[in-house]
Amino acid sequence: MAIIHDWVTQYGYLGIFSLLVAGIVGLPVPDETILAFAGYLVFRRVLLLAPTIAAALMGTLCGITVSYTLGRTAGLSLLRKYGRHLHLTQARIDRVHRWFERIGIWTLLIGYFVPGVRHLTALVAGASGLRYRAFALFAYSGGLIWSLTFISVGFFFGQHWKPVLDRIQTHVDDVIMIALGLILVYLLARRLRRARL
Repeated sequence: MAIIHDWVTQYGYLGIFSLLVAGIVGLPVPDETILAFAGYLVFRRVLLLAPTIAAALMGTLCGITVSYTLGRTAGLSLLRKYGRHLHLTQARIDRVHRWFERIGIWTLLIGYFVPGVRHLTALVAGASGLRYRAFALFAYSGGLIWSLTFISVGFFFGQHWKPVLDRIQTHVDDVIMIALGLILVYLLARRLRRARL
C-alpha cells in the first residue's frame, strides 16, 4: 500500500492514470484505494481536482477499452476456434451476445464497484461481440460514476478516508447481493409472464 501511495504522490496525475490502466486491465492494483487517496491529495491541495478527475477517468477508460479490445479480437477468435472443446457452440456465443445486448450491458455500468467483476465485464462484452457504441455508453458512464465516487471519499472525508473506504468495501458485497437478488426476481417474473402468454 505504501508503494501505491508513494507512486501517486511522486508521479501525480501520470501515476493515477498508469495505475488505473493496469488495475482495470486486471493487474493486482487496489483501484479504489488509488482513487480515494487521490481525492485525499486534492483535499490536502497537493493535487488539483479537475486534472485528478481527468487522469482517473482517462486511466479507467483506457483500461476498460484495452480489455474490451482484447475480448473483441483475441477472445472472440479463441472462442470460435476452441469453444467447441468447452461446449461453447456458435449458438451459445450468439445467446451470450443477445443477453449482453439486453441486460448484460448493465454489468458494465455497475461492475466497477465489484472487485474482480470489473476486470471481466469488458472482456466478456468484447468476446460476445457487443457493439462498441453500446459498450462505450455503459462502460464509460460507469467509469465516470465509479471514479467520482471514490475520489469523493478521499476529498470529503479528508484524513479519515481510509476507515471510510474500508467500511464501504465491507458493505459492497451486501449491496451487490441485494442487487443480484432483485435482478433474479425481475428475470423470474419476466419468464413467468412470458410463460402465461
